[in-house]
Amino acid sequence: MKEVIKGLFVGNEYDVPEALNNNFAICHACKEPFHRQLLGYATKGAPKDHPEYLWAKRGNRLYMNIVDAPKSIFFDKGMIDKALDFIHEKLNQGLKVLIHCNEGFSRSPSLALLYLVKHRLIEGETLEDVEAEFLKLYPEYNPGTGIRGFVKENWSYYTK
Repeated sequence: MKEVIKGLFVGNEYDVPEALNNNFAICHACKEPFHRQLLGYATKGAPKDHPEYLWAKRGNRLYMNIVDAPKSIFFDKGMIDKALDFIHEKLNQGLKVLIHCNEGFSRSPSLALLYLVKHRLIEGETLEDVEAEFLKLYPEYNPGTGIRGFVKENWSYYTK
């Protein structure tokens, strides 16, 4: 778990117990095991008609149904926006926030990068410029093709 700006941490699923012990808000940016366990589905994926199919919020925790898919089409913008709003809300409440995925390389740092971009907390005009700066904060950043494609396709929205 690494702090990228004051109060905002990026990590992997093994950082969750420490975050819970320290009263962090947590954005679980992975379907397995957190979203699955919360909703209790035994099928390969969550039931598409479930009201919490994309995300579920319980107190200071946001559970996302997000996998490190190879194509950007599998990343729902509404779900990403919900995560960014959750992070902002919890930081504004004075809580520390952990964004984590399974390994801490792709989904969680990509959400942190988008948060920094959206709130103008990182320098850079292009995605490549921002990634170079973000790597100084979080050297483990190594986005999959799907999530990076999503960021690139939605760059103008998050930088406006």
